[in-house]
Amino acid sequence: MTRLLCALLLSLMALHASAVGFSASVDRTRLSEGETIELTLESDDVTLFGKPDLTPLSELFEVLGTRQLNRLTTLDGEARATTRWMITLQPKRSGPVVIPPLRLGDVETKPITLQVLKTDEPTDSNQVAPVFIDASLDQESVYVQAQAVLTLRIYHSVSLYDDSSLTPLQIPEARIEQLGEPRTYEKEINGVRHGVIELRYAIYPQQSGELKIPALLFSATAADRTRSNDYQPFGPRPGKLMRVESPAIALTVKAKPSDYPADAPWLPARALSLAEAWSPEPNNTQVGDSLTRNLMLKVEGLSSAQLPPLPATAVNGLRRYPDQPQLSNQANERGLIGSREEREALVPNRSGRIELPAVEVVWWNTHEDHLERTSLPARTLEVANNPTLDVEAPVGSAPSAVPVDSPSLWPWRLACALLSGTTLLGFGLWWHARRQPAVSRAAQNGPSPRSLLDDLKRACLANDSQATRQALDAWARQQPETLADMAARFVPLSETLDGLNGALYSESGQYWQGEDLWKAIRALPAAEATLAGTQEPSPLPPLYPR
Repeated sequence: MTRLLCALLLSLMALHASAVGFSASVDRTRLSEGETIELTLESDDVTLFGKPDLTPLSELFEVLGTRQLNRLTTLDGEARATTRWMITLQPKRSGPVVIPPLRLGDVETKPITLQVLKTDEPTDSNQVAPVFIDASLDQESVYVQAQAVLTLRIYHSVSLYDDSSLTPLQIPEARIEQLGEPRTYEKEINGVRHGVIELRYAIYPQQSGELKIPALLFSATAADRTRSNDYQPFGPRPGKLMRVESPAIALTVKAKPSDYPADAPWLPARALSLAEAWSPEPNNTQVGDSLTRNLMLKVEGLSSAQLPPLPATAVNGLRRYPDQPQLSNQANERGLIGSREEREALVPNRSGRIELPAVEVVWWNTHEDHLERTSLPARTLEVANNPTLDVEAPVGSAPSAVPVDSPSLWPWRLACALLSGTTLLGFGLWWHARRQPAVSRAAQNGPSPRSLLDDLKRACLANDSQATRQALDAWARQQPETLADMAARFVPLSETLDGLNGALYSESGQYWQGEDLWKAIRALPAAEATLAGTQEPSPLPPLYPR
């Protein structure tokens, strides 16, 4: 018993150790020389005490400050405690710098690589104002509708109140996307530590030529520490209002290259990827199965609003039911990454081989300055017959002729003889019944045609695709011809049935409208009307008066 308890305790300890997480992250991986970064260490193991060992950082970084934050959260009724350490670091040299693994107990973090850029700063401290702005572009020229990243840094060596403001960036000839929230960090300039507020914008020029990026005005109140004794909580803040303006920048915008295909959408991007996913995998597909195909386009350097629709899967033998595309944007150090995901349901309506063509996207590589084509290879679907489906014969198809001397004629002759006998017997019973007194009609079994039509009407007008399909099948079983025959001779009914099937196979079925299907049912001409007057009109009133 003791061994069993020990084994159970060891297994629980191993499970707990596997669930323990100790991770490291930074607010950015590219910075300039003299700037600081925020390193965050996080642990969710409440049994670990003490602090992480920061000794490995001393070789490449200066540790300027450390803060600890304990949090307790509840998720699905389970409490979770986490501990975070926020460490402010300043690299001691430029170039690639690696944050080494840091240990807490028996666990350690993974290394993180930083890129520290060397910058030329003023050598005279008198030339640096208490508050100033620096604006820069990641490139001096871009193609039309391509991305240029504007970085705006506000430096201040004095404390500022929280009443700062910056005029918005507005350029009529360009689209502008702000890249994330403003960043705050510190940088040492000529031995003086400055606070930095960094903002980044993605600019997409809409016409070629020279684009003027205007100057932006920053205003804030600098705190006056010499008058701290005169501070009044409800009075004016002691300090000096400061206004600084960023430099205006000119950007050269190049026109679309002449060798770019005229019939292809213009896509200037730094990188592009195209992928697909199937659910389920199209390995054992049968007629009537629903396959979901996801096409994912991811472009670095463009927003999702600039991405064109992907080529539709228009193939004979497949019914296509597309969903609304999903668009998303993600900001990184180089700008925006736009994503477009298109999902469609594909339903094969015949067996055999179905060839799906290749999907190709033409784009211009702005990093290497040349034309590129990214594509998905063609795919072949092997579709098998579905034995659970009753495939109706096509309208107008004639049965194959049977030779006169075939030995299979005797069943037909026997059937004809039995049919003739039952016909004579029925005629005799009818003649005998005419001589009998009138009796009351037996109660009808099952729903009446009128009630089935009312059920179909209610389901259509309620826009319920599932109930409409059931009511339509029940109504069609009491008609003199099949639903396929009625759809074949009446085009509006065929079109509305396609819309109903699309709603059943697609996730967009909740938006289906059944009014058009009900109108097509009401406007359906009688089967006798297609015989071009070969039968005399019936003196009886119509079964379903309008």
